[in-house]
Amino acid sequence: MFFHAHPDDEALLTAGTMARLARQGHRVVLVLATSGEGGLAAPELRGQGLGEVRHREAHAAARILGCARVVFLGYADSGHAPVPHRDGAAGQPAECPVPFAGADVEEAAGRLAEVLTEERAELLTVYDPAGGYGHPDHLQVHRVGYRAAALAGTPVVLEATVDRDVLLRGLRAASWLYRFPPHFDRDAFRQAYAPGADITHRVSVRGLWRTKRASMAAHASQATGGDSVRTLAALRRLPGLVFRYALGTEWYIQRGLPPGTVLDDPLATVPRQVAAAPRARGK
Repeated sequence: MFFHAHPDDEALLTAGTMARLARQGHRVVLVLATSGEGGLAAPELRGQGLGEVRHREAHAAARILGCARVVFLGYADSGHAPVPHRDGAAGQPAECPVPFAGADVEEAAGRLAEVLTEERAELLTVYDPAGGYGHPDHLQVHRVGYRAAALAGTPVVLEATVDRDVLLRGLRAASWLYRFPPHFDRDAFRQAYAPGADITHRVSVRGLWRTKRASMAAHASQATGGDSVRTLAALRRLPGLVFRYALGTEWYIQRGLPPGTVLDDPLATVPRQVAAAPRARGK
């Protein structure tokens, strides 16, 4: 089960791993905390109901990746403003969705744990403690995901991230070929994601680069935000060989493994008796 904050997050961080597991015959489930209605988008898309547009895009991307099921937890997109999260606070009525970043962690974890239990999930992905680049909903995915795994007894939790060392080297190399806009702050990435020494799983997905790029293309509403070109659109425009090299590895952290562990198989640490058990089908 792959737990993400907004539609398109899965395409950027874990799409290759999802497609790889689906092709191996595993049941892959995508869970999204929100519909992404608070994100940036061109004005004409907002007129269509951005949440509904991104809902459809998420299902289209999931079909490309081979997902068996897509679940929306029903929270509101928190946007980019910090939202204090609540532990033990009363939830808002269903007709007035609470922003995910401000949701009661225990209540949200309970929703996710129900899906984990129903699916008899062997593995759950969350985000690193920094929430990648610090989006409040991403930080909440980390908190909620770990608590849900504890409630459901899910044996393996992987933190989807990016190797910060690789990212910084790539930005330095790109600066020789590309003039970044004045507002782009490369130094901000020094605190984003996770250092290479923390990475425990480097999953090769180079053979699935076309599938990964197609899943990104399915999130068409993320291509622009006003008059700016978004990260997803810029990555999609990379030449095939460059895309395969730059996005051909997906990174994860599993806490508690011995220092220096580097694995390629995301299911390598799933207990044997769990991996051998039949999984729910046909939902």
